Amino acid sequence: MFEYFPTGPYTWNLGVVATLNSGGLIDEVDRACRPIKDAANAGEDAGTPDFLRAWRALTDQLTTQAEAEEEAGHTRTAGQLWFRASNYLAQAERMLAHSDPDRVPTYRRMLELAQKAFELHSPRVSRVEVPYDGTTLPAYLSVAPAADDDPVPVVVLVNGLDSTKEHMYASGHWAELAARGISCLMLDQPGTGEALRLQGLTARIDTEVWAGAAVDWLERRDDVDAARIGIAGWSLGGYYAPRAAAFEKRFALCVAWGANHDWGSVQRRRRQREGERPVPHYWEHVLWVWGFDGDEDHLDPFLDFADGVNLEGVVEQITVPFLVAHGAADRQIPLEMAHRSYDQAVNSPRRELRVFTPEEGATEHIGLDHLPHVSTFVADWVADTFAELGR
Repeated sequence: MFEYFPTGPYTWNLGVVATLNSGGLIDEVDRACRPIKDAANAGEDAGTPDFLRAWRALTDQLTTQAEAEEEAGHTRTAGQLWFRASNYLAQAERMLAHSDPDRVPTYRRMLELAQKAFELHSPRVSRVEVPYDGTTLPAYLSVAPAADDDPVPVVVLVNGLDSTKEHMYASGHWAELAARGISCLMLDQPGTGEALRLQGLTARIDTEVWAGAAVDWLERRDDVDAARIGIAGWSLGGYYAPRAAAFEKRFALCVAWGANHDWGSVQRRRRQREGERPVPHYWEHVLWVWGFDGDEDHLDPFLDFADGVNLEGVVEQITVPFLVAHGAADRQIPLEMAHRSYDQAVNSPRRELRVFTPEEGATEHIGLDHLPHVSTFVADWVADTFAELGR
């Protein structure tokens, strides 16, 4: 993996490479990161305010440029600037602690930047609300051009532990699907993104509940082929999506984009400082996501709960095509978990394990070191599988 900060931290390097592989420009990223190289030596937690200041300054520069280009009538240029600004701020916000007073204001600004990007960069993407448990789940819907003529398949794309629908938008995976005639619902499910930050909806083990609500909403749309609705989840979504597909039988396929087969055991390893953590202020973030009180010194009740976040006895219930995609050198989730998910999915009529190697790239967590490579592979697999189901 390209590591901008030679001495770490891992979380910062992962954020940089994710940004570059989601449409960021290396000159802009370098100008943001160069002044904080020394701050990186202080460690991920202590240096996070410096990271935010540097990346927010870059965001401010781009939004100023975007406003000027928009006023001049250069809408394409302005749209590209809004898109990159949204990407940069999303990576900076991801690093903040739950308790940081900048967190919610920064996220609200992310929403504004994304809306500007939709208008000028991605007009086929729009904000939608999915009814759920007396409230709604925020999402972005990409409607494939093919939907102008006939109902089309759709993929529900779900987050991991620390990503948001804005990261999914920046990844461009929705555009790869759209080019193959497939729409995409980028969902902030409970425990992620806007649903967590602004609505206080925490994560739940029985993911089929909120996933079923997404299917209910999609089935009511005239531009959706209700027989071909799939679900894909990256990172912790590699638990969320398979669990949903196992028990919500209306899903026609499932992708575990990073096999989080036994997330509970990973937490016990992280408590022992084994393996890398995806974000600074890790335990504060995890407890927030799952709605637990406490701190790093009082984790036992949470760890006992987290043991239930696993797919043992679950993937056997998947009865639709199932893809497991995993990096051979994933420093967060051991490769053996991908083999466990694949080996246990004995009732899937078409299961596939794709391990990305160091020689080809995409070998880090969810392939962030070569994200377009994984994205196109997943999009091709989904398109081929939907085509077979259509026949």
